[in-house]
Amino acid sequence: MRMYAKTLELIEKKMPHVFPGAVIRFIADGAQATYTLGQASVLPKPEKMTTTHLFDIASLTKVICTTTVILKCWDQGILKMEDPLNKWLPEFKDPVVTIKHLLTHTAAIHTWIPDRDRLTAQELKKAYLGLASDGSAGQRVQYTDTGFILLGFLLEEIFQQPLIKIFQEEVLDPLGMSNSGFPPFSKEQCHKIVPTQKQADGQILRGITHDPKARILGVHAGNAGLFSSVDDLTRFVQALLMNQPQKHPLFSEGIIDALKQPQTKGDRLRTYGWDLKGPTLQLFHTGYTGTFMLVDLRQQRAFIFLSNRVHPYDQREAYIQHRDEIVSSYLKESQT
Repeated sequence: MRMYAKTLELIEKKMPHVFPGAVIRFIADGAQATYTLGQASVLPKPEKMTTTHLFDIASLTKVICTTTVILKCWDQGILKMEDPLNKWLPEFKDPVVTIKHLLTHTAAIHTWIPDRDRLTAQELKKAYLGLASDGSAGQRVQYTDTGFILLGFLLEEIFQQPLIKIFQEEVLDPLGMSNSGFPPFSKEQCHKIVPTQKQADGQILRGITHDPKARILGVHAGNAGLFSSVDDLTRFVQALLMNQPQKHPLFSEGIIDALKQPQTKGDRLRTYGWDLKGPTLQLFHTGYTGTFMLVDLRQQRAFIFLSNRVHPYDQREAYIQHRDEIVSSYLKESQT
């Protein structure tokens, strides 16, 4: 019998018109079920999807890397959630915005940057540090990349290292996520990577970060840029679920307890870094390229979804509706 059969059937019905291919893993009751569907690539030639393919997981970088390292720093007493960002980064002049605001997408920062995609990494960093809130920080949830880009700069200030080196040493290496990493990739490595969008000049991105801001910021990007596989993401999820003994636990009980608690009010509940979904407040996060994860800390269950929905073309609005249907189906099925 297939695990979460109704959700899996729904996903299969959406292929290939919503996404050419997908890798799905369900984790429940100490068991795993993995399903590999469709094509990893359709252009320039068809290529069958496998579980060993790496995906540009886009904004999942926010929770796997940036949020995790911030929480470790908080747990170790290095920083406080109430710390103003400009305590650590004086170049950021707004004294109101706190680390908690950034982690919960409640900073209310005006995010528009003129000619953003034409700036150098140094110019873009300066532009982000020049932003400010609109005076309503903490009052509403508004999802942006800006908060996590700023949190990335904060981590570089604390560790005095490029951000991707911090992520490697603090998250990927301790969990044995040996197939995960950041560009640049060798030609041989790129063959294992699922391509994303066809660009205006005809180039198909493969092994190059899809998000333009993260592409410019490179080793300093806290919002996107991680490439990973279903097996490596499972290692991360299992660390969250704390169902496998770790020599060096990544998540203390204090961190797990904090992640279970909503840090916002109203109809958009978020905890540190993550959205919260369903009656058991499952951790939820998406990636623009067609990825998402649901992790139920209370019921010890998880759903990892990796697709190449931007390959070769981006049809975001249509995809979001399909994605939400898949998530709703899983939430309903996981409660039966």
